[in-house]
Amino acid sequence: MSSPILHFISPPIPYFIDCGRAFFGEGERHINRNNIGAFDLVVVTKGALHLGEGAGEWTIETGESFVLRPDASHYGTEPCKTDTEIIWIHFNTFGAWEECGSMGKCLDNQAALIATHKQNAYLNHSEVCSVFIPKHAKLTAKAMDILGQFFQLEDEARSLRNWKRQSLFQLFIQHLDRELAQASDGTAFQLAEKVELCIRQNYTGKVTNAFLQKELNYHPNYLAKCMLKVYGMTPMDYLLQYRLEQAKKLLAHTQWSITRIAEEVGFQHGSYFTFCFSGKEGISPLNFRKKIMGHV
Repeated sequence: MSSPILHFISPPIPYFIDCGRAFFGEGERHINRNNIGAFDLVVVTKGALHLGEGAGEWTIETGESFVLRPDASHYGTEPCKTDTEIIWIHFNTFGAWEECGSMGKCLDNQAALIATHKQNAYLNHSEVCSVFIPKHAKLTAKAMDILGQFFQLEDEARSLRNWKRQSLFQLFIQHLDRELAQASDGTAFQLAEKVELCIRQNYTGKVTNAFLQKELNYHPNYLAKCMLKVYGMTPMDYLLQYRLEQAKKLLAHTQWSITRIAEEVGFQHGSYFTFCFSGKEGISPLNFRKKIMGHV
């Protein structure tokens, strides 16, 4: 199923706000709303719902989901032809997000969206990743089962119920994200994640293309192709970025010398670390530390 993709950068992970059920009799239609300020995930459990957003129109069939944007106008395009039931979940995010026409366009713009996110998110040295949610999707039995659990918590105390619903919501969007990745190019996503994990586990040592080839048993050119598709960078680019992100944490939370921090994150020479850090961040490691301490 071809569908636009909602691309989120986290942390912070998109968070649950509220959920409920709605019923539309034959001849009724969805109400008109404008800029509601939260994402509205609609899942049809019976019948079909006809929705419009901006200039686009969709029919959401039984077992399908649709995500309405927080910054657009929504309206019913035509009355329901049969009795229709839906589950709705409102959620939001503090992070950067965008809607793209395809997964390819999401990945092409991933680096730019991450850069925007790091300017707006709470910590500019946090490690981030992408979350992809299809705007319109046919849900699996597992996804429907997770949704059903939202309404099995009505007898729980309110405080406990809200915690559990937040957890279920995160499990639900994780499922959507993984399903979309598998449908797009499961092999590339799986291998890119293996490269990323290998780098994270070994970044303090000597990580080279030859090392990754030996560990993962794939040619460096294929590893680079998969990483470029999923992360928008080669394994060596990712290694450098990851080392610098770890260095930022040490600069912010320790009083270690620049030389020691360079060694801790895998650089053999403090001068090369400073050169790389300044080139990527536009500021020296020492001035980055002063800036962070100034904020504190």
